[in-house]
Amino acid sequence: MNPYQTAKDIASLSLYYIDGLASVREAINLMKENQVDYLFIKKRNEQDANGIIVISDIIRGVIVKDLKPEEVSVYEIMTKPALSISSNLNSKYVSRLLLNSKINVAPVEENGNYIGVIHLRDIVYSY
Repeated sequence: MNPYQTAKDIASLSLYYIDGLASVREAINLMKENQVDYLFIKKRNEQDANGIIVISDIIRGVIVKDLKPEEVSVYEIMTKPALSISSNLNSKYVSRLLLNSKINVAPVEENGNYIGVIHLRDIVYSY
């Protein structure tokens, strides 16, 4: 990994969103369709925070509890607020931040907007 790369340099620019009121079934279908293991939930207003739903949320909040994904809303199992990474953070600190936070994926934020997403695999692939 180039020590002068930033989070923005290694981030994937593909961002996928779902409404918090959508069902987990809809989230699963959107994840499958786009071959991703996360979806972001947009803020409802300026004072709100963005959320994220990842595969482990679905496993923990629906599958393990033997619930039907059609009957559970995304907002019931999502993580909010979503931890975001500053776009200009040196890439060598991105992996530490993710590991210390015990997460695999996080959005990259610039000027208050998500511009990309970094997954632990992106860090490995950037080597």
